Amino acid sequence: MNEEKIRADIVKWGRSLFERGLTAGSSGNISARIDGGYIATPTNSCLGFLEPDRLSKLDPDGNHISGDKPTKELPLHFAFYEGRSCAAVVHLHSSYATALACLADTDPADAIPPITPYVVMRVGTVPVVPYTRPGSADVKARIAAIVADHSAALLENHGPIVCGASLDAAVFAIEELEEAAKLAIITHGMPVRQLTPSMIADLNATFRLR
Repeated sequence: MNEEKIRADIVKWGRSLFERGLTAGSSGNISARIDGGYIATPTNSCLGFLEPDRLSKLDPDGNHISGDKPTKELPLHFAFYEGRSCAAVVHLHSSYATALACLADTDPADAIPPITPYVVMRVGTVPVVPYTRPGSADVKARIAAIVADHSAALLENHGPIVCGASLDAAVFAIEELEEAAKLAIITHGMPVRQLTPSMIADLNATFRLR
């Protein structure tokens, strides 16, 4: 992928996500594949104020080549790159998805109930990955256990992470995950009508999702 465009797109989407309150302060991180490596947001950077030339450039093995020091969450990102054919990874601390990741009664195998067709189409089933310290390499084994079948996850007591076939797709998916989490929190304890397995199968077959 074109490095200049990826840099510009990371800055664009970082600003958009920050300005809409989907991640606060210096939380959240974004990475994307380019020809010959990756571009990632720097450690302790604010997604709302990124600079294209200061983004971290990595070689194919994840070694830092240029730009500012990369996010400490690289093990998390590379767990997805190594386990799936994806082009970008987005991790946020968005309020509702993070709330679900903190609730003790969230289903660890399926955190986001299939309330709308769009969460099925863009995200699929979302497991909860057991807690690891932010930046810990221990997360790689825990992501490896779910990544073959899932493009998104909630990190226990931490927040959502999504990978996608493009940076745009990853952003759209994590936005949809947050909206679905919001609906799940708002309707918690209410008699919610969820999509049936046959409805989900129809979506998967019609749109060739998975």
